Amino acid sequence: MEKKNIDWSSLGFSYMKTDWRYSRIWEDGQWKEGGLTDKAEVTISECAGVLQYAQTGFEGLKVYETVKGEVVAFRPDLNAERLQGTCDRLIMPKISTEDFLAALDELVKANLAYVPPYGSGASLYIRPFIYGCGPVIGVAPAPSYEFRMFCTPVGAYFKGGVKPIRIMLSDFDRAAPHGTGHIKAGLNYAMSLYAGEMAHKLGYNENMYLDAATRTYVEETGGANFIFITKDGKKLVTPKSDSILPSITRRSLTVVAKDYLGLEVEERPVAFSEVPSFAEVGLCGTAAVISPVGEIHTKDGDIKVPSGMAEMGPVLTKLRETITGIQMGTVEAPEGWIHRIC
Repeated sequence: MEKKNIDWSSLGFSYMKTDWRYSRIWEDGQWKEGGLTDKAEVTISECAGVLQYAQTGFEGLKVYETVKGEVVAFRPDLNAERLQGTCDRLIMPKISTEDFLAALDELVKANLAYVPPYGSGASLYIRPFIYGCGPVIGVAPAPSYEFRMFCTPVGAYFKGGVKPIRIMLSDFDRAAPHGTGHIKAGLNYAMSLYAGEMAHKLGYNENMYLDAATRTYVEETGGANFIFITKDGKKLVTPKSDSILPSITRRSLTVVAKDYLGLEVEERPVAFSEVPSFAEVGLCGTAAVISPVGEIHTKDGDIKVPSGMAEMGPVLTKLRETITGIQMGTVEAPEGWIHRIC
């Protein structure tokens, strides 16, 4: 299929309407037949559960054109599983992994003209979500739901691509113990907007959040997990907490670090007091893959990460090159990581 006339290399991380999206309704205790629609707008009750009580969860994954010209998705089965966990926590009906993958295939095949070409640095971002569309006035789960999946071509998440960014230590809490920090719920991201806008106004790209209970351990940012590299370059450390979202990118990077680069991997609580001792600091997630951090602002002074503000550090660079190579087909992938669409 002929590609759309898009300047792929200049794409940012923003929404572009594509031709088709997938929709499926749950009502009367079951999922109805789903399918493609060309309507990008939704019509719901003014009393819909999503509007009254924020009953919605979402996912994010990317589709790539590989060096061989195949169109593939990176570990979408894990996105399906994570969405199912979100649905359990928010009392929403779950979409099966099989149905999730079938919707993904149908959506991408219908929008192949929007899949960025190999080597462009861009990808097709997929946004699946479920929300309560039925009316509910008392505090209770909605009576009906819509599962929807759309796609949009995107470039780098942060302006400047993979250049080191400046973040700040936030005075706000991202998630409470025994709360919803471990699921991809819309309400979690709504809670991060105020702090995020404050950081941006002060000239920082993101926030670093600490644990809400003691404010001594690193958790994550508003939309990405942290990874740290020790000064000897031999160990990757990532924070462990029940209120951190289980990033698919982060989980994949730990495998790449151990099995491809021979690094030692530690997933454990990371005290904020340890941060200055690391040689490299990175944010990782579907949107950014890895974004290096060069500086962390605190009220007690700025932490200058040794890898600096000029470029990504050597270990994070190898990690990023390896995982993107797996996604693009230039590096052999572990079994089951690549879902071929066409």
